[in-house]
Amino acid sequence: MTRDEKLKERWEALVVKLSDRFSEGEALDLDSIIYLIGVQELGQLHRTFKKDEKVHLMHIAICRLLEPYGYYEFDYIDEHGWPHYKVKEELPHLKAGEQSILMKKAIVNYFIETEFIS
Repeated sequence: MTRDEKLKERWEALVVKLSDRFSEGEALDLDSIIYLIGVQELGQLHRTFKKDEKVHLMHIAICRLLEPYGYYEFDYIDEHGWPHYKVKEELPHLKAGEQSILMKKAIVNYFIETEFIS
């Protein structure tokens, strides 16, 4: 099995598992999964977030997901418990499909690392 096939298989299994747990029958999309990761990383699971906080949650998730690739580095947690990252290396210009593959790979790796999937 090629790397791309393995990624596709893991991604599809992850979407099913997360969708079963967090949505009512609808498959979660990439943005929804990034949002869930942001909530997990913040650790404030049982509260409602304002619109601007949701954007910040997605930013936290993207930074955390791309940290292992050397693009971001954890910096500190502020007085409200929100993690902050600093840019280590600018992201290369990627086409939409390339961005999607990078994020899916990073998300799959995140959930393997947290032992949610294998």
